[in-house]
Amino acid sequence: MWLLIFLVWVAVWAGGTYWYLFGKKSPFSLESVRPPGPREFDQKKRDKVIKQGFSLDRVPQNLDVIVIGSGIGGLTAGATLAKAGKRVLVLEQHDQLGGCCHTYIEKGFEFDVGLHYIGQVHENSLLRIAFDQISEGQLEFQELKQHFDTIQIGLGDQKREYTIFSGKTEMQTHLEKQFPDDKEAIETFFKVMKISAKKTHYLATLKLIPQWVSLFILKSGLGDLVTSVFRLSGTCATDYVNTLTSNKDLHVIFAYLFYGVPPRDSSILINSLLIHHYKRGAYYPKGGASEIAFHITRTIQKYGGNGLVRAPVTGILVNKEGTAYGVKVRKGQEEVEVHAPVVVSNCGVFTTFQKLLPPEIQLKAGIQERLNMMKHGRGSFLVFSGFDGTQEELGLESTNFWLFKNNDMDKSMDDFFALSKEEAPDNIPMMFITMPSAKDPEAKLRHPGKSCMTILTMAKYEWFEEWKDTTVRKRGDEYHKYKLRFAKNLFDWACTLFPKIRDKLVFQDVATPLTNTHYLGAQRGAMYSAEHNLDRFQAETVARNRCNTPVKNLFISGQDVFSCGIAGALHGGLLCASTVLDHIVYIDLLFLKKKLKRRKAQELARLAQKKLQ
Repeated sequence: MWLLIFLVWVAVWAGGTYWYLFGKKSPFSLESVRPPGPREFDQKKRDKVIKQGFSLDRVPQNLDVIVIGSGIGGLTAGATLAKAGKRVLVLEQHDQLGGCCHTYIEKGFEFDVGLHYIGQVHENSLLRIAFDQISEGQLEFQELKQHFDTIQIGLGDQKREYTIFSGKTEMQTHLEKQFPDDKEAIETFFKVMKISAKKTHYLATLKLIPQWVSLFILKSGLGDLVTSVFRLSGTCATDYVNTLTSNKDLHVIFAYLFYGVPPRDSSILINSLLIHHYKRGAYYPKGGASEIAFHITRTIQKYGGNGLVRAPVTGILVNKEGTAYGVKVRKGQEEVEVHAPVVVSNCGVFTTFQKLLPPEIQLKAGIQERLNMMKHGRGSFLVFSGFDGTQEELGLESTNFWLFKNNDMDKSMDDFFALSKEEAPDNIPMMFITMPSAKDPEAKLRHPGKSCMTILTMAKYEWFEEWKDTTVRKRGDEYHKYKLRFAKNLFDWACTLFPKIRDKLVFQDVATPLTNTHYLGAQRGAMYSAEHNLDRFQAETVARNRCNTPVKNLFISGQDVFSCGIAGALHGGLLCASTVLDHIVYIDLLFLKKKLKRRKAQELARLAQKKLQ
């Protein structure tokens, strides 16, 4: 009798698991991907997609999902749900869709604000397949040259320069040539990169299976028996690289892709993943970063949804049973309600839980527990410069430059963020330089004879906080003078690398943490939403920080779910869609990947057969 009960239980469990994993229709298919169409250069036609203003008559009827925020996490979740048969509305407070993927045009110059390059979009990669599905094949990527990053450490005669190459084997080999005495350290670091890249899906799985199961696996030690990725996720980057080498320049190389957190407080897994991200090549969207929002929004529209701008959400509607059922949107001097049975927030945990939820819901223990897992991220400071002249005339290139005044990143960042407001502009320890006009081959067609450069560094919100209640572009002379002190020092530093740009500068714009707050809705001007510190990536915290929330039918998407950057936010969107649908869409993507690899193998076999004939 007991044996029969046990066998029935096993059969039910196995059947239920199979149905959960494979029983639901996939939102993705190879048939939905079509060859890229001609690029749309007409800005008015583009604006009809990415700058469509909010009004109730543009809201689709019988909505299934409202997405707050049009960053890549929100757009990915929205497009995936739309392809699964949901009617989706994306609401954006800015005047164009895209979040950090948008671009802006001023005086004939086009600047990217967040996407500077992207990796892992080579043929048949999982990320490329995801992009192809949510854009239905319309996004194209230009591969940058193999030498995609240059790192300079020190100033003047003390300056050392290192170069980073892409390539499955070339990246490691090239680095070993530059550090011949540290081959063993580099080899070990690349092993960590490989483990991190191949096993990160275990971390994502923690968010998709029931939380009690995740915690049991971790607390019992079973997880560590299966893979070392859970330990790596919670391992301090500085402590780890100290065991590999005492070469401080190499320490910088292992952590040069800075994201607002000193290596001492960052995860070795995240730092290694960021470098591995470009191992198979660095890429840039053809047509510019705004192509991403343009094409994904059209996918959402194709399935009956829409994306609307100038639609600041002022609150999430929650009924007496504690279930989200829509949002309030400010329209002029009024607030209007838009209802849907599912609300996805892509505007970060702090904005979602502290600003948009009703006060009585904010105080609930579950909400406070989620907030206590996170810290506010560091702000960013950007200088956008436009030049009269081609990249050839100015000596600009597609390679990015990462500049550090010394090789102690922990001390540099600690010292910088400890500075007073007056000291900070003259003591910037590091910066990043990118030239979008040199990366996109079509930039010459859209903006002939012009070149542009974006310079980025970190900044402390408190340095600008006294102007937080002022209006954008009307913050006063003192604010203008103060931010120009930062801009001048950054631009002068850039001119040491590219001396020809100084005399050809015809336009310059500056973005502070307050700018990020205004245009991106970023809390305290954070460049990567909630801080990506070591505590956040402890395996148990990863398991608890998931897409579903204590409010029924309210879900979180984007960088706060998984990790930073365009790829991290996109995965946050896929995780969110999986949670909403109660169906792991990654399995569908993996099946597509297998089909595409099989198709590629068959094509190569046919070509080989033809050659033999």
